[in-house]
Amino acid sequence: MKLIFVRHGEPDYRNDCITENGVLQAKATALRLQDEKITAIYSSPMGRAKQTASYTAEDHGLPIQVLDYMHEIDWGDKVEGANIPWRGHPWMLSDWILSEHPEYVGSEKWAEHPYFRDNICMDYYRMISEQFDEFLKGYGLVRKDGLYFCETPCDETIALFAHGGSGGCMFAHVLNLPLPFTFSQLPYGFCSVSVFDFSPKQNGMVLPRLELLNDMRHVPEIGKLRFEK
Repeated sequence: MKLIFVRHGEPDYRNDCITENGVLQAKATALRLQDEKITAIYSSPMGRAKQTASYTAEDHGLPIQVLDYMHEIDWGDKVEGANIPWRGHPWMLSDWILSEHPEYVGSEKWAEHPYFRDNICMDYYRMISEQFDEFLKGYGLVRKDGLYFCETPCDETIALFAHGGSGGCMFAHVLNLPLPFTFSQLPYGFCSVSVFDFSPKQNGMVLPRLELLNDMRHVPEIGKLRFEK
């Protein structure tokens, strides 16, 4: 199976849609994906993701199937008085932990730090991890002890349109990477295309491969990476 992940186009966050420039980006993305043999299109339930997906869906003659759990994540104090800096913004916290506290680099200890442990974003991370594994089961991929196994062969190519936060949580879980590493060191911009390959090995084990990350060559007026709600 191949999974094409697309972040939504330049957003109008207040109205949960994409801007005029975002529409140009979304149309360019549809053109970028026109030769992909996409068999299913999924989207976050949020307007900016569904609107971005609509152009690719129209080109392929496919409906948009909504994955509710892929809506953008939230962040902030999970417990009263936590006083997490930067209002709990996980990208800034990730940069801080990796740059100021090298003992957390490559370690799962990051989840024990109060800035993440007491952060609402962790509820989203766990929920997305669990729900995405359930989603992959529908394509014959079962996770066991952190690895995936192919129980039913699947040659489909699917596209998923979502967000910087929910996508980052999915990336971290599928690739077994610390969440701060993913947020800090694997960023992707508006309408970027990233590709995962889930081809099984001889014993049925699947080691997900990130074949392409943050391809934005098709996007006009790229601008800078932004991670907001």
